[in-house]
Amino acid sequence: MPIRPEERSRYPKDWPDIRARIRARAGDKCELCGVPNHCRIQRTAKGWDYALSGEDGVYIVCTVMHLDHIPENCADDNLRFACQKCHNGYDAKHRAAGIRERRESETPPLFGPPPA
Repeated sequence: MPIRPEERSRYPKDWPDIRARIRARAGDKCELCGVPNHCRIQRTAKGWDYALSGEDGVYIVCTVMHLDHIPENCADDNLRFACQKCHNGYDAKHRAAGIRERRESETPPLFGPPPA
């Protein structure tokens, strides 16, 4: 997933090297489901099928994710190379909580005393 600008400073300066190492470890495939990075998949009557060329299907991009959601913790056992589906599924609860927290901090309550 793209790094939000306000979070960028939490990543180490050698993040590109760390990311490359984890990608190589994974063999350029999602470590959770095995789908190849930068391929297309399409739904067929039998399920999902790889469409490695052409414009049909969904384009897959894998990224490195932190299992503990802490960007400073770049230990290899805390990092996984994952496709969007696996990464989003893993992060869903954490992302929803962050969205809710940011929304509540930016928006004054609908009912209650006005801000000072």
